[in-house]
Amino acid sequence: MLTNMDVNTFSVEESERDIYMRFMKSHKCYDIVPTSSKLVVFDTTLQVKKAFFALVANGVRAAPLWETKKQSFVGMLTITDFINILHRYYKSPMVQLYLQETFKPLVNISPDASIFDAVYSLIKNKIHRLPVIDPVSGNALYILTHKRILKFLQLFVCEMPKPAFMKQTLEELTIGTYHNIAFIHPDTPIIKALNIFVVRRVSALPVVDESGKVVDIYSKFDVINLAAEKTYNNLDITVTQALRHRSQYFEGVMKCNRLETLETIVDRIVKAEVHRLVVVGDNAHIVGIVSLSDILQALVLTPAGINAQCSS
Repeated sequence: MLTNMDVNTFSVEESERDIYMRFMKSHKCYDIVPTSSKLVVFDTTLQVKKAFFALVANGVRAAPLWETKKQSFVGMLTITDFINILHRYYKSPMVQLYLQETFKPLVNISPDASIFDAVYSLIKNKIHRLPVIDPVSGNALYILTHKRILKFLQLFVCEMPKPAFMKQTLEELTIGTYHNIAFIHPDTPIIKALNIFVVRRVSALPVVDESGKVVDIYSKFDVINLAAEKTYNNLDITVTQALRHRSQYFEGVMKCNRLETLETIVDRIVKAEVHRLVVVGDNAHIVGIVSLSDILQALVLTPAGINAQCSS
């Protein structure tokens, strides 16, 4: 039989459990848009090659695509597109390829929609970039990402009660992917890595040595360096050779283990500003991957009884 004290404890735990979900529902996408940010827009008549050079030159990872005839945004150009094009057209000319031939239909969100809706849309659609577009003016205001949303939440976390699940481990919460992990070796050719990106639809590939130890990571973002270096005509070079061209400072692979708490994991991933942590076991051997999408699912959607990662 439940006493009053048990009932009170239970209701407090229940209300704390969905506190991050309620926070996300009470804030609009507009709240997360910075007062000034760089947004690069491409016309669909632009050549693909020039568009990717422009991404590199402007230091951005994605750009909304504008169609003049329709006077509206019709899609997004991302590094995934660059990888798909390299993979498809390697050793054959892609000079005359234009943007209107490449993009997927646009998934976007209104600035008045809740951040909860943005999280759901990102995870359900398996996308990493969600343009915030004003439905009245048709203007693109910002591109929302998992990283930006988690950082926004982290700003307010210290002012909120902490749900009990934050003290539980990754293993207890079953957060992350631990089966059939896609990885590569230091001597894997880039073209093979691109093929894995396309077939497995992952955003990064841990680089594992002969003993199974994680020694590096090759992410989709690293592929853009091929455009910067104009080395995309030689994709038979190894991953190790390609990673020498990393333009940004690389601090090493960010790791964690399954016995660390969700609180620790969130703190580490936000501070490191990475998109995933490689889960390692004994001797730094790879056992899994925890992504930003896994973390937002656990913090926001799971307490709401929603598993958007399983949505088609």
